[in-house]
Amino acid sequence: MSLRNTPSPDALVALAAPADAAAETAAAAPALALSDSAAYLALQTRDARFDGRLFVGVTSTRIYCRPICRVKLPKAANCRFFANAAGAEQAGFRPCLRCRPELAPGLSHADSSQALARAGAKWIEHAVAQGEELALPDVARRLGVTDRHFRRIFQAMHGVSPVDWLATRRLLLAKQLLTDTQLPVTEIAGASGFGSVRRFNAAFAERYRLAPSALRRQSADGSATLPSEPATVKLAWRPPYDVAAMKGFLAARPLPGVEALHEGRWHRTLALTHRGQHCEGWLALAFEPEKAQVRLTLSPGLAPALGAVVARVRHLLDLDADPSAVDGALAAVLAGMPQPYRSGLRVPGCIDGFETTVRIILGQQVTVAAACTLAGRLVQRFGQPLATPVPGLTHLFPTAQALAEATPEAIGTLGIVRTRVAALQALAREVASGELALHPAAPMADTLARLRALPGVGDWTCELVALRVLAWPDAFPATDAGVVKALQGARAPASLLLAEAWRPWRSYAVLQLWQSLSPSAPNLS
Repeated sequence: MSLRNTPSPDALVALAAPADAAAETAAAAPALALSDSAAYLALQTRDARFDGRLFVGVTSTRIYCRPICRVKLPKAANCRFFANAAGAEQAGFRPCLRCRPELAPGLSHADSSQALARAGAKWIEHAVAQGEELALPDVARRLGVTDRHFRRIFQAMHGVSPVDWLATRRLLLAKQLLTDTQLPVTEIAGASGFGSVRRFNAAFAERYRLAPSALRRQSADGSATLPSEPATVKLAWRPPYDVAAMKGFLAARPLPGVEALHEGRWHRTLALTHRGQHCEGWLALAFEPEKAQVRLTLSPGLAPALGAVVARVRHLLDLDADPSAVDGALAAVLAGMPQPYRSGLRVPGCIDGFETTVRIILGQQVTVAAACTLAGRLVQRFGQPLATPVPGLTHLFPTAQALAEATPEAIGTLGIVRTRVAALQALAREVASGELALHPAAPMADTLARLRALPGVGDWTCELVALRVLAWPDAFPATDAGVVKALQGARAPASLLLAEAWRPWRSYAVLQLWQSLSPSAPNLS
Protein backbone atom coordinates (compact mmCIF):
# COMPACT_ATOMS: atom_id res chain seq x y z
CA MET A 1 0.00 0.00 0.00
CA SER A 2 1.35 3.42 -0.90
CA LEU A 3 1.64 5.86 2.00
CA ARG A 4 1.83 8.90 -0.25
CA ASN A 5 -1.81 9.89 0.18
CA THR A 6 -2.44 8.64 3.69
CA PRO A 7 -2.32 10.89 6.76
CA SER A 8 0.93 11.04 8.70
CA PRO A 9 1.07 9.77 12.28
CA ASP A 10 1.37 13.37 13.48
CA ALA A 11 -1.71 14.35 11.49
CA LEU A 12 -3.70 11.52 13.03
CA VAL A 13 -2.52 12.44 16.53
CA ALA A 14 -3.56 16.03 15.86
CA LEU A 15 -7.15 14.82 15.41
CA ALA A 16 -7.10 13.56 18.97
CA ALA A 17 -5.79 16.40 21.11
CA PRO A 18 -4.22 19.89 21.17
CA ALA A 19 -0.74 20.28 19.71
CA ASP A 20 1.07 20.11 23.04
CA ALA A 21 -0.66 16.87 24.00
CA ALA A 22 0.04 15.43 20.55
CA ALA A 23 3.75 16.13 20.92
CA GLU A 24 3.81 14.50 24.34
CA THR A 25 2.05 11.33 23.21
CA ALA A 26 4.09 11.06 20.01
CA ALA A 27 7.25 11.01 22.10
CA ALA A 28 5.79 8.29 24.29
CA ALA A 29 4.86 5.76 21.59
CA PRO A 30 3.41 3.16 21.57
CA ALA A 31 0.87 4.62 24.02
CA LEU A 32 -0.53 7.09 21.49
CA ALA A 33 -3.59 9.03 22.65
CA LEU A 34 -5.53 8.81 19.39
CA SER A 35 -9.20 9.70 19.28
CA ASP A 36 -11.49 6.98 18.00
CA SER A 37 -11.92 8.87 14.72
CA ALA A 38 -8.17 9.12 14.19
CA ALA A 39 -7.63 5.47 15.08
CA TYR A 40 -10.42 4.39 12.75
CA LEU A 41 -8.82 6.40 9.94
CA ALA A 42 -5.55 4.51 10.51
CA LEU A 43 -7.53 1.26 10.35
CA GLN A 44 -9.33 2.33 7.14
CA THR A 45 -6.04 3.07 5.39
CA ARG A 46 -4.31 0.01 6.89
CA ASP A 47 -1.47 2.34 7.86
CA ALA A 48 1.51 0.12 8.70
CA ARG A 49 3.19 2.99 10.55
CA PHE A 50 0.78 2.31 13.41
CA ASP A 51 1.43 -1.43 13.47
CA GLY A 52 2.29 -2.40 17.03
CA ARG A 53 1.19 1.01 18.32
CA LEU A 54 -2.53 0.50 17.76
CA PHE A 55 -4.82 -2.53 18.11
CA VAL A 56 -8.54 -2.68 17.38
CA GLY A 57 -11.02 -4.88 19.24
CA VAL A 58 -14.20 -5.70 17.34
CA THR A 59 -17.10 -6.04 19.76
CA SER A 60 -19.23 -8.14 17.40
CA THR A 61 -16.58 -10.89 17.21
CA ARG A 62 -14.58 -10.26 20.43
CA ILE A 63 -11.41 -10.47 18.33
CA TYR A 64 -8.62 -7.88 18.24
CA CYS A 65 -6.51 -7.08 15.17
CA ARG A 66 -3.55 -5.07 13.97
CA PRO A 67 -4.39 -1.94 11.93
CA ILE A 68 -3.00 -3.65 8.82
CA CYS A 69 -5.41 -6.61 9.00
CA ARG A 70 -6.86 -7.43 5.58
CA VAL A 71 -10.26 -8.61 6.82
CA LYS A 72 -13.41 -6.65 5.95
CA LEU A 73 -13.41 -3.25 7.63
CA PRO A 74 -15.63 -3.41 10.74
CA LYS A 75 -18.15 -0.71 11.51
CA ALA A 76 -16.74 2.15 13.55
CA ALA A 77 -19.41 1.60 16.20
CA ASN A 78 -18.08 -1.93 16.76
CA CYS A 79 -14.46 -0.88 17.28
CA ARG A 80 -12.54 -0.35 20.49
CA PHE A 81 -8.95 0.86 20.25
CA PHE A 82 -5.96 -0.07 22.41
CA ALA A 83 -2.32 1.01 22.62
CA ASN A 84 -1.03 -2.53 23.12
CA ALA A 85 -2.07 -6.17 22.89
CA ALA A 86 -2.18 -6.57 26.65
CA GLY A 87 -4.85 -3.87 26.90
CA ALA A 88 -6.99 -5.61 24.27
CA GLU A 89 -6.70 -8.96 26.02
CA GLN A 90 -7.44 -7.45 29.41
CA ALA A 91 -10.68 -6.14 27.88
CA GLY A 92 -11.67 -9.67 26.86
CA PHE A 93 -10.66 -9.73 23.19
CA ARG A 94 -8.72 -12.66 21.68
CA PRO A 95 -6.07 -12.33 18.94
CA CYS A 96 -6.94 -12.50 15.26
CA LEU A 97 -5.74 -15.69 13.58
CA ARG A 98 -5.21 -13.89 10.27
CA CYS A 99 -3.15 -10.78 11.08
CA ARG A 100 -1.60 -12.45 14.17
CA PRO A 101 -0.91 -9.68 16.72
CA GLU A 102 2.12 -11.59 18.05
CA LEU A 103 3.94 -10.65 14.81
CA ALA A 104 3.49 -6.88 15.20
CA PRO A 105 6.50 -4.63 15.88
CA GLY A 106 7.19 -4.11 19.56
CA LEU A 107 8.33 -1.27 21.75
CA SER A 108 10.87 1.29 20.66
CA HIS A 109 13.67 1.53 23.24
CA ALA A 110 13.44 5.31 23.47
CA ASP A 111 14.88 7.71 26.03
CA SER A 112 11.87 9.48 27.53
CA SER A 113 10.27 10.30 30.85
CA GLN A 114 8.73 6.83 30.76
CA ALA A 115 12.11 5.10 30.32
CA LEU A 116 11.79 3.10 33.53
CA ALA A 117 8.42 1.62 32.55
CA ARG A 118 9.76 0.88 29.07
CA ALA A 119 12.82 -0.82 30.55
CA GLY A 120 10.55 -2.97 32.69
CA ALA A 121 8.51 -4.02 29.66
CA LYS A 122 11.71 -4.79 27.76
CA TRP A 123 12.99 -6.96 30.59
CA ILE A 124 9.69 -8.86 30.79
CA GLU A 125 9.73 -9.48 27.02
CA HIS A 126 13.39 -10.58 27.14
CA ALA A 127 12.69 -13.06 29.93
CA VAL A 128 9.64 -14.46 28.13
CA ALA A 129 11.59 -14.85 24.88
CA GLN A 130 14.39 -16.65 26.73
CA GLY A 131 11.90 -18.94 28.47
CA GLU A 132 13.15 -17.76 31.86
CA GLU A 133 11.25 -17.90 35.10
CA LEU A 134 10.32 -14.37 36.11
CA ALA A 135 9.18 -12.83 39.39
CA LEU A 136 8.01 -9.25 38.90
CA PRO A 137 9.60 -8.02 42.17
CA ASP A 138 12.93 -9.11 40.68
CA VAL A 139 12.29 -6.79 37.71
CA ALA A 140 11.71 -3.89 40.10
CA ARG A 141 14.94 -4.68 41.94
CA ARG A 142 16.87 -4.75 38.66
CA LEU A 143 15.49 -1.30 37.89
CA GLY A 144 16.40 -0.01 41.34
CA VAL A 145 12.84 0.79 42.48
CA THR A 146 10.32 -0.75 44.83
CA ASP A 147 7.81 -3.29 43.52
CA ARG A 148 4.93 -0.95 44.33
CA HIS A 149 6.51 1.98 42.48
CA PHE A 150 7.27 -0.22 39.46
CA ARG A 151 3.69 -1.43 39.25
CA ARG A 152 2.36 2.11 39.52
CA ILE A 153 4.54 3.63 36.80
CA PHE A 154 4.03 0.59 34.57
CA GLN A 155 0.24 0.92 34.83
CA ALA A 156 0.45 4.65 34.15
CA MET A 157 2.65 4.18 31.09
CA HIS A 158 1.12 1.11 29.45
CA GLY A 159 -2.45 1.13 30.75
CA VAL A 160 -2.15 -2.43 32.10
CA SER A 161 -0.40 -4.03 35.05
CA PRO A 162 2.95 -5.83 34.71
CA VAL A 163 1.11 -9.09 35.49
CA ASP A 164 -1.24 -8.58 32.54
CA TRP A 165 1.68 -7.62 30.27
CA LEU A 166 3.57 -10.76 31.28
CA ALA A 167 0.53 -13.00 30.73
CA THR A 168 -0.10 -11.55 27.26
CA ARG A 169 3.52 -11.94 26.16
CA ARG A 170 3.59 -15.58 27.33
CA LEU A 171 0.34 -16.47 25.58
CA LEU A 172 1.28 -14.71 22.34
CA LEU A 173 4.64 -16.52 22.33
CA ALA A 174 2.80 -19.82 22.87
CA LYS A 175 0.45 -18.94 20.00
CA GLN A 176 3.43 -18.29 17.74
CA LEU A 177 5.09 -21.56 18.70
CA LEU A 178 1.85 -23.47 18.10
CA THR A 179 1.40 -21.87 14.69
CA ASP A 180 4.95 -21.79 13.35
CA THR A 181 6.65 -24.87 14.80
CA GLN A 182 5.94 -28.55 15.29
CA LEU A 183 7.10 -28.58 18.91
CA PRO A 184 5.06 -30.78 21.23
CA VAL A 185 2.56 -28.89 23.37
CA THR A 186 4.44 -29.92 26.52
CA GLU A 187 7.58 -28.16 25.26
CA ILE A 188 5.59 -25.10 24.20
CA ALA A 189 4.05 -24.83 27.66
CA GLY A 190 7.51 -24.79 29.22
CA ALA A 191 9.08 -22.52 26.59
CA SER A 192 6.39 -19.88 27.11
CA GLY A 193 6.83 -19.84 30.87
CA PHE A 194 3.98 -22.04 32.13
CA GLY A 195 4.82 -24.44 34.93
CA SER A 196 2.62 -27.23 33.60
CA VAL A 197 0.59 -28.24 30.56
CA ARG A 198 -2.57 -28.06 32.69
CA ARG A 199 -1.93 -24.42 33.60
CA PHE A 200 -1.05 -23.62 29.99
CA ASN A 201 -4.21 -25.22 28.58
CA ALA A 202 -6.38 -23.46 31.16
CA ALA A 203 -4.82 -20.03 30.57
CA PHE A 204 -4.97 -20.38 26.78
CA ALA A 205 -8.60 -21.51 26.78
CA GLU A 206 -9.67 -18.85 29.27
CA ARG A 207 -8.05 -15.97 27.40
CA TYR A 208 -8.58 -17.07 23.79
CA ARG A 209 -11.64 -19.35 24.10
CA LEU A 210 -9.71 -21.85 22.03
CA ALA A 211 -7.82 -25.03 22.88
CA PRO A 212 -4.11 -25.02 21.98
CA SER A 213 -4.67 -28.13 19.87
CA ALA A 214 -6.91 -26.12 17.52
CA LEU A 215 -3.84 -24.16 16.38
CA ARG A 216 -1.56 -27.16 16.37
CA ARG A 217 -0.06 -28.63 13.23
CA GLN A 218 -0.88 -32.30 13.64
CA SER A 219 0.27 -35.51 12.07
CA ALA A 220 -2.13 -38.03 10.52
CA ASP A 221 -2.83 -39.75 13.84
CA GLY A 222 -3.65 -36.43 15.52
CA SER A 223 -0.53 -36.07 17.67
CA ALA A 224 2.02 -33.28 17.37
CA THR A 225 5.14 -34.27 15.51
CA LEU A 226 8.71 -33.40 16.37
CA PRO A 227 10.41 -30.66 14.30
CA SER A 228 11.77 -32.04 11.04
CA GLU A 229 11.56 -29.15 8.59
CA PRO A 230 12.70 -25.52 8.81
CA ALA A 231 10.15 -23.16 10.37
CA THR A 232 9.26 -19.83 8.78
CA VAL A 233 8.05 -16.71 10.58
CA LYS A 234 7.10 -13.33 9.14
CA LEU A 235 8.25 -10.34 11.21
CA ALA A 236 6.71 -6.93 10.56
CA TRP A 237 8.19 -3.44 10.71
CA ARG A 238 6.74 0.08 10.68
CA PRO A 239 7.53 1.83 7.38
CA PRO A 240 9.52 3.53 6.13
CA TYR A 241 12.42 1.08 6.33
CA ASP A 242 15.63 1.64 4.37
CA VAL A 243 16.16 -1.97 3.33
CA ALA A 244 19.08 -1.14 1.02
CA ALA A 245 21.03 0.48 3.86
CA MET A 246 20.49 -2.45 6.23
CA LYS A 247 21.41 -5.02 3.59
CA GLY A 248 24.48 -2.98 2.70
CA PHE A 249 25.58 -2.83 6.34
CA LEU A 250 25.29 -6.60 6.73
CA ALA A 251 26.97 -7.33 3.39
CA ALA A 252 29.93 -5.07 4.22
CA ARG A 253 30.69 -7.01 7.42
CA PRO A 254 30.75 -10.70 6.48
CA LEU A 255 31.92 -13.12 9.15
CA PRO A 256 33.52 -16.06 7.29
CA GLY A 257 32.11 -19.41 8.33
CA VAL A 258 29.28 -17.86 10.39
CA GLU A 259 27.51 -15.59 7.89
CA ALA A 260 26.82 -15.94 4.17
CA LEU A 261 24.73 -14.39 1.40
CA HIS A 262 23.08 -17.17 -0.61
CA GLU A 263 20.27 -17.04 -3.17
CA GLY A 264 19.40 -13.48 -2.19
CA ARG A 265 19.05 -14.27 1.50
CA TRP A 266 21.32 -13.53 4.47
CA HIS A 267 22.21 -16.67 6.43
CA ARG A 268 24.08 -17.32 9.64
CA THR A 269 24.72 -19.98 12.25
CA LEU A 270 23.65 -19.63 15.85
CA ALA A 271 23.93 -21.51 19.13
CA LEU A 272 22.16 -20.61 22.35
CA THR A 273 21.01 -22.16 25.58
CA HIS A 274 17.25 -22.05 26.06
CA ARG A 275 15.70 -23.26 29.33
CA GLY A 276 18.81 -25.34 29.97
CA GLN A 277 18.70 -26.93 26.50
CA HIS A 278 21.50 -26.37 24.01
CA CYS A 279 20.08 -25.34 20.62
CA GLU A 280 22.11 -24.84 17.46
CA GLY A 281 21.54 -24.51 13.76
CA TRP A 282 21.18 -21.88 11.06
CA LEU A 283 18.73 -19.13 10.12
CA ALA A 284 17.98 -17.15 6.97
CA LEU A 285 16.50 -13.68 6.42
CA ALA A 286 14.68 -12.44 3.32
CA PHE A 287 13.39 -8.86 3.16
CA GLU A 288 9.92 -8.30 1.70
CA PRO A 289 9.62 -4.49 1.55
CA GLU A 290 6.35 -4.56 -0.37
CA LYS A 291 4.78 -6.29 2.65
CA ALA A 292 6.76 -4.33 5.27
CA GLN A 293 8.17 -7.53 6.71
CA VAL A 294 11.15 -9.86 6.80
CA ARG A 295 10.78 -13.61 6.40
CA LEU A 296 12.78 -15.58 8.98
CA THR A 297 13.53 -19.24 8.31
CA LEU A 298 15.27 -21.29 10.99
CA SER A 299 16.49 -24.87 11.05
CA PRO A 300 14.81 -27.52 13.25
CA GLY A 301 17.63 -27.35 15.80
CA LEU A 302 16.66 -23.77 16.67
CA ALA A 303 12.89 -24.34 16.72
CA PRO A 304 12.68 -24.90 20.51
CA ALA A 305 14.17 -21.42 20.98
CA LEU A 306 11.97 -19.69 18.38
CA GLY A 307 10.93 -16.93 20.76
CA ALA A 308 14.53 -16.09 21.61
CA VAL A 309 15.62 -16.22 17.95
CA VAL A 310 12.77 -13.91 16.90
CA ALA A 311 13.75 -11.43 19.63
CA ARG A 312 17.36 -11.46 18.42
CA VAL A 313 16.38 -10.92 14.78
CA ARG A 314 14.07 -8.05 15.71
CA HIS A 315 17.02 -6.48 17.56
CA LEU A 316 19.46 -7.12 14.70
CA LEU A 317 17.21 -5.40 12.16
CA ASP A 318 15.79 -2.76 14.56
CA LEU A 319 12.27 -3.84 13.58
CA ASP A 320 10.63 -2.21 16.60
CA ALA A 321 11.83 1.33 15.85
CA ASP A 322 9.36 4.18 15.44
CA PRO A 323 10.61 5.96 12.30
CA SER A 324 8.04 8.74 12.54
CA ALA A 325 9.51 9.83 15.89
CA VAL A 326 13.11 9.51 14.67
CA ASP A 327 12.58 11.26 11.34
CA GLY A 328 10.50 13.98 12.94
CA ALA A 329 13.31 14.80 15.34
CA LEU A 330 16.30 14.48 12.99
CA ALA A 331 15.22 15.42 9.46
CA ALA A 332 15.35 19.17 10.10
CA VAL A 333 18.51 19.29 12.25
CA LEU A 334 20.44 17.13 9.75
CA ALA A 335 19.24 19.02 6.69
CA GLY A 336 22.64 20.66 6.25
CA MET A 337 24.55 17.41 5.72
CA PRO A 338 26.33 16.91 2.38
CA GLN A 339 24.04 13.99 1.51
CA PRO A 340 20.21 14.15 1.66
CA TYR A 341 18.52 12.86 4.80
CA ARG A 342 17.54 9.19 4.40
CA SER A 343 14.18 8.41 5.95
CA GLY A 344 13.75 5.02 7.58
CA LEU A 345 17.37 4.26 8.46
CA ARG A 346 17.58 1.66 11.23
CA VAL A 347 20.36 1.02 13.73
CA PRO A 348 21.85 -2.43 13.03
CA GLY A 349 21.83 -4.43 16.24
CA CYS A 350 23.16 -7.94 16.66
CA ILE A 351 22.22 -11.59 16.91
CA ASP A 352 24.66 -12.34 19.74
CA GLY A 353 25.94 -9.67 22.13
CA PHE A 354 29.19 -11.41 23.01
CA GLU A 355 30.04 -12.07 19.37
CA THR A 356 29.40 -8.46 18.36
CA THR A 357 31.37 -7.05 21.28
CA VAL A 358 34.31 -9.27 20.29
CA ARG A 359 34.06 -7.92 16.75
CA ILE A 360 33.92 -4.33 18.02
CA ILE A 361 37.11 -4.89 20.04
CA LEU A 362 38.80 -6.44 17.00
CA GLY A 363 37.75 -3.35 15.03
CA GLN A 364 39.65 -0.94 17.25
CA GLN A 365 41.87 1.23 15.01
CA VAL A 366 41.58 -1.05 11.96
CA THR A 367 39.30 -1.14 8.93
CA VAL A 368 36.06 -3.10 8.74
CA ALA A 369 37.66 -5.55 6.30
CA ALA A 370 40.62 -6.18 8.63
CA ALA A 371 38.32 -6.73 11.60
CA CYS A 372 36.26 -9.25 9.60
CA THR A 373 39.43 -11.12 8.66
CA LEU A 374 40.56 -11.35 12.29
CA ALA A 375 37.10 -12.47 13.41
CA GLY A 376 37.11 -15.15 10.71
CA ARG A 377 40.41 -16.49 12.00
CA LEU A 378 38.95 -16.71 15.50
CA VAL A 379 36.02 -18.69 14.10
CA GLN A 380 38.24 -21.14 12.24
CA ARG A 381 40.54 -21.66 15.23
CA PHE A 382 38.09 -21.74 18.15
CA GLY A 383 34.62 -22.11 16.64
CA GLN A 384 32.73 -25.40 16.63
CA PRO A 385 32.20 -26.92 13.15
CA LEU A 386 28.56 -27.18 12.11
CA ALA A 387 27.12 -29.00 9.11
CA THR A 388 24.57 -26.89 7.19
CA PRO A 389 22.99 -27.02 3.72
CA VAL A 390 24.13 -23.44 3.02
CA PRO A 391 27.44 -22.91 1.20
CA GLY A 392 29.87 -20.97 3.38
CA LEU A 393 28.15 -21.70 6.70
CA THR A 394 30.60 -24.02 8.42
CA HIS A 395 31.09 -22.96 12.04
CA LEU A 396 29.51 -21.53 15.15
CA PHE A 397 31.12 -18.44 16.65
CA PRO A 398 33.46 -19.32 19.54
CA THR A 399 31.84 -19.40 22.95
CA ALA A 400 32.96 -17.11 25.75
CA GLN A 401 34.19 -20.19 27.60
CA ALA A 402 36.36 -21.26 24.65
CA LEU A 403 38.06 -17.86 24.36
CA ALA A 404 38.46 -17.55 28.13
CA GLU A 405 40.24 -20.92 28.31
CA ALA A 406 42.49 -20.38 25.27
CA THR A 407 46.10 -19.43 25.83
CA PRO A 408 47.04 -15.85 24.90
CA GLU A 409 49.70 -17.30 22.59
CA ALA A 410 47.11 -19.32 20.64
CA ILE A 411 45.01 -16.21 20.03
CA GLY A 412 48.08 -14.10 19.28
CA THR A 413 49.17 -16.40 16.45
CA LEU A 414 46.06 -15.24 14.52
CA GLY A 415 47.56 -11.78 14.06
CA ILE A 416 45.71 -10.16 16.97
CA VAL A 417 47.90 -7.75 18.92
CA ARG A 418 48.60 -8.39 22.59
CA THR A 419 46.39 -5.60 23.97
CA ARG A 420 43.41 -6.91 21.95
CA VAL A 421 44.07 -10.45 23.18
CA ALA A 422 43.97 -9.23 26.79
CA ALA A 423 40.74 -7.33 26.15
CA LEU A 424 39.09 -10.30 24.44
CA GLN A 425 39.97 -12.73 27.19
CA ALA A 426 38.92 -10.35 29.95
CA LEU A 427 35.58 -9.90 28.20
CA ALA A 428 35.20 -13.66 27.69
CA ARG A 429 35.86 -14.39 31.37
CA GLU A 430 33.23 -11.84 32.47
CA VAL A 431 30.61 -13.24 30.10
CA ALA A 432 31.42 -16.90 30.80
CA SER A 433 31.13 -16.32 34.55
CA GLY A 434 27.72 -14.67 34.16
CA GLU A 435 28.97 -11.39 35.61
CA LEU A 436 28.37 -9.49 32.35
CA ALA A 437 25.17 -9.73 30.27
CA LEU A 438 25.18 -8.32 26.74
CA HIS A 439 21.64 -7.90 25.42
CA PRO A 440 19.09 -5.03 25.04
CA ALA A 441 17.45 -5.65 28.42
CA ALA A 442 20.76 -5.43 30.33
CA PRO A 443 21.11 -2.37 32.63
CA MET A 444 22.89 0.33 30.66
CA ALA A 445 24.98 2.06 33.32
CA ASP A 446 26.14 -1.10 35.08
CA THR A 447 26.97 -2.89 31.82
CA LEU A 448 29.03 -0.01 30.44
CA ALA A 449 30.80 0.43 33.78
CA ARG A 450 31.82 -3.24 33.75
CA LEU A 451 33.05 -2.91 30.17
CA ARG A 452 35.11 0.19 30.95
CA ALA A 453 36.78 -1.69 33.81
CA LEU A 454 38.21 -4.23 31.33
CA PRO A 455 41.70 -3.72 29.92
CA GLY A 456 41.79 -2.25 26.43
CA VAL A 457 38.17 -1.05 26.47
CA GLY A 458 37.57 2.68 26.07
CA ASP A 459 34.83 5.11 25.18
CA TRP A 460 34.65 4.18 21.47
CA THR A 461 34.12 0.51 22.27
CA CYS A 462 31.51 1.27 24.95
CA GLU A 463 29.56 3.62 22.68
CA LEU A 464 29.51 1.04 19.87
CA VAL A 465 28.33 -1.62 22.32
CA ALA A 466 25.59 0.72 23.58
CA LEU A 467 24.54 1.42 19.98
CA ARG A 468 24.60 -2.12 18.56
CA VAL A 469 24.38 -4.53 21.51
CA LEU A 470 22.33 -2.68 24.13
CA ALA A 471 19.99 -1.04 21.56
CA TRP A 472 20.44 2.40 23.09
CA PRO A 473 19.06 5.07 20.70
CA ASP A 474 21.23 7.88 22.06
CA ALA A 475 24.78 6.48 21.74
CA PHE A 476 27.38 8.70 20.08
CA PRO A 477 30.92 7.38 19.32
CA ALA A 478 32.54 10.78 18.86
CA THR A 479 35.97 9.32 17.99
CA ASP A 480 34.67 6.93 15.31
CA ALA A 481 36.55 7.50 12.08
CA GLY A 482 33.37 7.50 9.99
CA VAL A 483 31.71 10.04 12.27
CA VAL A 484 34.76 12.30 12.26
CA LYS A 485 35.03 12.12 8.46
CA ALA A 486 31.32 12.83 7.96
CA LEU A 487 31.62 15.87 10.27
CA GLN A 488 34.51 17.16 8.15
CA GLY A 489 37.13 16.42 10.77
CA ALA A 490 35.25 17.70 13.81
CA ARG A 491 36.23 15.88 17.00
CA ALA A 492 35.13 15.99 20.61
CA PRO A 493 34.25 18.28 22.33
CA ALA A 494 33.05 20.14 19.22
CA SER A 495 31.25 17.10 17.78
CA LEU A 496 29.64 16.30 21.14
CA LEU A 497 28.33 19.85 21.35
CA LEU A 498 26.94 19.60 17.83
CA ALA A 499 25.31 16.27 18.60
CA GLU A 500 23.36 17.68 21.54
CA ALA A 501 20.73 18.80 19.03
CA TRP A 502 20.25 15.17 17.98
CA ARG A 503 19.20 13.84 21.40
CA PRO A 504 17.58 11.42 22.18
CA TRP A 505 18.24 9.85 18.76
CA ARG A 506 22.00 10.23 18.35
CA SER A 507 22.41 6.56 17.38
CA TYR A 508 20.17 7.17 14.37
CA ALA A 509 22.07 10.37 13.58
CA VAL A 510 25.27 8.29 13.53
CA LEU A 511 23.69 6.04 10.88
CA GLN A 512 22.90 9.14 8.82
CA LEU A 513 26.55 10.22 9.13
CA TRP A 514 27.85 6.81 8.08
CA GLN A 515 25.48 6.71 5.12
CA SER A 516 26.64 10.16 4.01
CA LEU A 517 30.07 8.71 3.25
CA SER A 518 30.90 7.17 -0.09
CA PRO A 519 31.13 3.34 -0.12
CA SER A 520 34.91 3.54 -0.36
CA ALA A 521 35.32 5.78 2.66
CA PRO A 522 37.03 4.16 5.68
CA ASN A 523 34.69 3.35 8.54
CA LEU A 524 35.95 1.78 11.72
CA SER A 525 32.52 0.95 13.07
